[in-house]
This record gives sequence, structure tokens and C-alpha cells, in this order.
Amino acid sequence: MEAMLVKPSGQAVKRRSRCQDQPVVLHTRVVTGSGGGPDKTILHSPRFVVNAGYRMLCAYMHPPGDAGFEELRRKAELWQAPLLSVPDRGPWDYRVITQFLEICRRERVTIWHGHDYKSNALGLLLRMFWPLRLVTTVHGWGVQTGRATLYYKIERLCLPYFERVICVSNDLREQCLACGVPEDRCLLVQNAIDTQEYSRTLDISQAKQALQIPSNRLLIGAVGRLSAEKGFDLLIRSTDRLLQRGLDAGLVIVGEGPERPALEKLIAELDRADRICLLGYRSDIRGIYEAMDVYALSSIREGLPNVLLEAMALEVPVVATRVAGVPQLVDDEENGLLIDGESVEQLTNALARILQDDDLREKLRRAGRGTIEARFSFEQRMQKIRTIYDELLGQL
Repeated sequence: MEAMLVKPSGQAVKRRSRCQDQPVVLHTRVVTGSGGGPDKTILHSPRFVVNAGYRMLCAYMHPPGDAGFEELRRKAELWQAPLLSVPDRGPWDYRVITQFLEICRRERVTIWHGHDYKSNALGLLLRMFWPLRLVTTVHGWGVQTGRATLYYKIERLCLPYFERVICVSNDLREQCLACGVPEDRCLLVQNAIDTQEYSRTLDISQAKQALQIPSNRLLIGAVGRLSAEKGFDLLIRSTDRLLQRGLDAGLVIVGEGPERPALEKLIAELDRADRICLLGYRSDIRGIYEAMDVYALSSIREGLPNVLLEAMALEVPVVATRVAGVPQLVDDEENGLLIDGESVEQLTNALARILQDDDLREKLRRAGRGTIEARFSFEQRMQKIRTIYDELLGQL
């Protein structure tokens, strides 16, 4: 049986499938651009099951010609993830169905692992034509737009029909149970980090020097899609207040999104363009993390954000809003500081406290890294995922 795999160059190459009795897991997701936090989880997964009797493929639906998909190809190559391209021209593109059915038959897919509304709906449909076991991961329902609300409704309608529903935080599990997912099928498996990949290589002064940031300037950082639920306007206002207090501070935000014009306007109104910078999308942000004196998560809605895991793994002290799965990761005063959402005052005070206390920053650096190593390593996460697959297939 031959499989067509997409090389990073975009060329398709033939490869022999392994023995047909080896379970094949197909991760599926819709993506526009270079992806986000869930894609780090998906593309990291295949190499962790190579020695556990499973073969994993990652199939992404994406607009034809989307330049951002090339970045996903690069990540897939880096993380040794077999990547399949499924051009998707919109909600009524029936060719997506036929392409996935062909993939399932050609690759002898055993487990369909969806990651959003469309991949879940497709899994239910394709099961009528190919014997699939259905698993999905719920990553969060943070974006609040008309279209997103419709997509989330579709996803919730699909969830009760899946054999295993994996949630990345307790609050998402409670919401899934409320949607009618049976309790024994609804499982908590939190996001995680590859601790070898996310390990500091530069000290903070070296990292600032590489970015041409004055060594004595206190740097606040954040990473994420520039959308309303991330609360970046609150973070910009907090940074302005810190500067008014006389702190020699700066803020960098990495990411792109629909809120960029509004955030740029806010920065201009505050006259802080010399201290607050929207860096746009960056393919490699390790050096930016390593230059941060503190990482600020100002989100109003979240699941369990990968960016917070990344910051803590790279020994960056964190301030985060007390939303969704964040308190399961950040223990207030122990490995970070927690604040209420939408409070500029609390965010400002927490940032000021960390920036002005060298001992506290050092304590939070060590404790944050220790938390990731002990409870949120990717190897531990994938052991849980493998157990879920084994139980589903009756292999224990």
C-alpha cells in the first residue's frame, strides 16, 4: 500500500506503509496561516509514539496557496511529523470528503483524531464509509465572533458521538460534560512542552544584546494572536502605567491578528511607540522569550495556553489571568502570580512587583521550570494519549 506524503518542498513522494496490523492515527485540523498552539501539540506527537506500536499522520485542511502553510511544513519537518496537505476551498468543498476518504483507505487509518469542528464533523461522516475509531481533543472556545460561535456549536453537537473526548483543562471538561459527553469518555489531558526543545540557551543579558535591547531595560513580553480575547489592550495600558511610575520598561508582543490596527492606534494615542512594539509573526521566538524579564498573559478567555508553558519552560517569570486552565498550571505566589481578568490595576501591580524584585524573579524562574519538568513534559502527556488509544483498541 502506497502513501503520498508531502515533503517540506511541497513535492509528493511515495512511501510504503508499515505492516497493516499496526494502528494508524490520523490527526486532522483546519488551519489558516501558520497555525497556533494546538498545532505545536499535533506536530510534536508522531515521534513520541514511534516505539509504541502506532503510526501517526497529520492531515491539515487549508486554503489552496496559503503561504502560511509553508511554515507548517517547516515545523513538520523539524519535528519529524508526516504532514498531509488537504486543500479546502470552503464549507461546501465536497472534495475535502473524497480526499479524506482516499487517505483513510490508502493509509488504513484506524483512529481518527479530530481537533476542531470541521474535523469532528468529517470524522462522523467518514465513519459511514470506513471503519474508524473516533477521538477528539477540545483545545478551547475562546474566539467570540459570529462565525466562530457557529463553529463551536457544530463542534459541541458532534462531541457526544465521539468515543473519547480529550480536554486540555478542567473547565473545558465540565463544558463537554454539559454538552452530553458521557463522563467515562470525557478525559483530562493537559497541554505539555518538549522540555528538551524548550530549554534556555542564553542568559537574559545575552538575549537582550542579540535583540539590541538595552541590558538595563526591563522587558515585558507576550505571544499570541492579536484578537480581543487575548486582552493585549490591557497589557499595553499596564505598560504605560509602569512607565508613568518611572520604571525603565518595555513591552514586546509577538503575533498577528485582526486587532493589530486597534492596538497600533492605542500605542500611538499613548505616545509609547518607543517602548511598546508589535513584532508581528516570528517563526523562531526562543530568543525573544529568553530576553524577557517577565511574561504577561492578559487573556480574558483561554484553555491552557502553550505560550505560558513555553515561557515557564524557558525560565521566564509569569503573570497570568486566573482563567480556565491557567490555575492548574500557575500556583499563585509559588511559580507565578495570578490576577483577575480585565483588571489593568492588578496586572500593573503584579508586573511592577516582579520587575522590582530580583529575588522574586529568580524564585519564579526556578519554580516555573520545575513545574514543567515535573508535570507538563510532552513525554508524560503522550504516555497518557497512548494509554487512551490502547484502551480504545483493547490492547491493554
